[in-house]
Amino acid sequence: MPRVTESHRAERRAEILAAAARLFADNGFHATSMAGIIAGSGLSAGAVYSYFRSKEELIGAVAELAMSTADEVFGGLLAKDATPSPAEVTTAMVEAVTDRFIEDSVIGVDMTRLAVQVWAEALRNPDVLARVSHVVIRLRGHCAEVARRWQAAGNLSDSATPDQVGAAMLSLVQGYILQRLLMPETDAPYYVAGIDALLSGKPLS
Repeated sequence: MPRVTESHRAERRAEILAAAARLFADNGFHATSMAGIIAGSGLSAGAVYSYFRSKEELIGAVAELAMSTADEVFGGLLAKDATPSPAEVTTAMVEAVTDRFIEDSVIGVDMTRLAVQVWAEALRNPDVLARVSHVVIRLRGHCAEVARRWQAAGNLSDSATPDQVGAAMLSLVQGYILQRLLMPETDAPYYVAGIDALLSGKPLS
């Protein structure tokens, strides 16, 4: 029997996740069944269940897609002991959401719509909450590290708590996602201009 390579497994997993994400986006979580996901993936039930044992695992994997992009963005921003400002980092996150999630070229759906569904599902499903909360914690941790470096460079008050600043930074990105979905005229340049005015620290003229 030919050995299944890691690249083959990664491709199959991505196919299943893409099928699930499209169905979640079109029908919502509750109207999407594992049977529907299996049919949408074109794979056998055994193949799908060998990667994801439940719909909750698939929802968690959708959340991890956002995390993998965030890790990449922060990795570039914080490389070589860089000290980007909270405004620069928040702007970069908003731009990453716009460039990589709103028109996702791999899965083919607006991933921000799925993000909001994941948050809502986490409020009623403890299993989903457990899977999603660690993603939020990691994101807040990245933002807090930005605040720590900014503070160490003398650009943030010694009385500020980096973890609190990180929480506020992340909320600005989540706010962009929600406002754009509710009010489509809230595009990235419009929102980023507000971030710059709010976080630049420049005195009002």
